[in-house]
Amino acid sequence: MSAADRAATAADPPVAGRLSTLDRFLALWILLAMAVGLGLGRLVPGLDAFLAAMEVGGISLPIALGLLVMMYPVLAKVRYDRLDTVTRDTRLLVSSVVVNWIVGPAVMFALAWIFLADLPEYRTGLIIVGLARCIAMVIIWNDLACGDREAAAVLVALNSVFQVLVFGLLGWFYLDLLPGWLGLDTGGLDASPWLIALNVVIFLGVPLAAGFLTRRIGERRMGRERYESDLLPRIGPWALYGLLFTIVLLFALQGDRITSQPLDVARIAVPLLAYFVIMWFGTFALGKAIGMDYDRTATLAFTAAGNNFELAIAVAVATFGVASGQALAGVVGPLIEVPVLVGLVYVALAWRRRFAPERR
Repeated sequence: MSAADRAATAADPPVAGRLSTLDRFLALWILLAMAVGLGLGRLVPGLDAFLAAMEVGGISLPIALGLLVMMYPVLAKVRYDRLDTVTRDTRLLVSSVVVNWIVGPAVMFALAWIFLADLPEYRTGLIIVGLARCIAMVIIWNDLACGDREAAAVLVALNSVFQVLVFGLLGWFYLDLLPGWLGLDTGGLDASPWLIALNVVIFLGVPLAAGFLTRRIGERRMGRERYESDLLPRIGPWALYGLLFTIVLLFALQGDRITSQPLDVARIAVPLLAYFVIMWFGTFALGKAIGMDYDRTATLAFTAAGNNFELAIAVAVATFGVASGQALAGVVGPLIEVPVLVGLVYVALAWRRRFAPERR
């Protein structure tokens, strides 16, 4: 970060003042979207069948549309000519791989067995959530927390590659092999690698390509200054619109079960809450301990704490059915993740001043 950037950071207004009016009340909009989704799922007959009719290859077209709209504006903000500065940061890349693909699944496995040992369907659903590392909403949280956009793009791409390569293998390990070694009940996972690859292409590849082309063409025609001062503010709010639309649909899919089984939802929520807290605070502390600046520490923490609930839900539905406990566990995930990570955005911004001047 340049001296001018550091001076601007030091002169930042309070946390709320750094957010637009739209972003400042993000938690309220999200809670309203949850309520609307739950109401639709509970009150509109045949909604599940209607949404199921709009699936292609296990992908919900409305949810895919929401994610495209959500991710595109943020990815259009990335300065892709700076990505090489991220890929040279070995500490960041190694830390991300270890935390996301070794620590994260192991923490979720432990919490699922501690809190849901007597509920195998929900337990399996949570373990699947732990294996689905975040490639979508993390970009929103990272951007709100003033994390490193370029680093987030690289880590999300890294997670996507690992997701395709090791999701099935880790599913077999945590749902079959490891429980067998420990003398616990086992539950199989038969997720098609093609389904996983298709989810990655839809939920990441398409908006990433669109964002890259928008930046490339926009800068050529308008110049960087006009592109960032004129075009980006126009398309930026659509990220929130897409997020809210996606939340409404996710909660509408199982609105009836969520409202009719509150105790089950609470049982699922407890290990999820513990997971987000452990992963975010632990990773944030790790980033600071190894000397990373605030921007990349925040990015590392949010990519570690977030999960790809869209993929987890798709795998659970394709493997166990739309009305399964495994699918319900996936749907409850964003119910807990969204308000918790919104709160952690404010925690991260409040801690920003505790970091020494950034150095790369």
